[in-house]
Amino acid sequence: MRKISRRQKEIRQKTQNIICSNLEEAISLLQATSTAKFVESVELHANLNIDPKYADQQLRTTVTLPNGNGQTVRIAVLTNEANFAEASENGADRVGDEELISDISQGNLDFDLLIATPEMMPKLAKLGRVLGPKGLMPSPKSGTVTTDLKSTLFDFKKGKFEYKADKTGVVHVSFGKANFSAEQLVENLQALYNSIQQNRPSGVKGKYFKTVYICSTMGPSIQIDLEAFE
Repeated sequence: MRKISRRQKEIRQKTQNIICSNLEEAISLLQATSTAKFVESVELHANLNIDPKYADQQLRTTVTLPNGNGQTVRIAVLTNEANFAEASENGADRVGDEELISDISQGNLDFDLLIATPEMMPKLAKLGRVLGPKGLMPSPKSGTVTTDLKSTLFDFKKGKFEYKADKTGVVHVSFGKANFSAEQLVENLQALYNSIQQNRPSGVKGKYFKTVYICSTMGPSIQIDLEAFE
């Protein structure tokens, strides 16, 4: 049986049998239990009353948090040569057309997000097996297929990102770092909850949220009363 460290025992005792009735309390407890020797990410885990195997119960959308999520995103842009300068000037870390496609086909994925202009999408079809499993295939729904590179790059550099429910109907999303201020984390958490609520799938019947927990990378889970978000 795996031995639990003294640090883990101490922080688990702080959260045992607690359901936080407001967001400020939850964030305060989360930061108090983020005691690792590195800056931990903080995450939301929302268990939803959905069955993603049905098309009308799937959740996949984007959100821009008020204070970002603390992550640096490397963005590659697949477009024609006429747009290279615009993409580079607006923050793209890599820009290309045929050469970029060739690198991707060889498994060289030195980026976290791939944005493409519409005319390049037919050329990406053959790379579905490479990009798909990594969640990197551009799509209009996620905002990564665009004709407005300047605006799209600005949004994603600012912190816009895509999230979705897994096959069990649970959403796992990072909404910041433990060294953010309490106010910043509360704002991000509320914005993320609102995004999930506003994108409620049409096929959901009855109660949408089952439970919501937050935690840091190495910390215990903290349950939040759903009424705290209202």
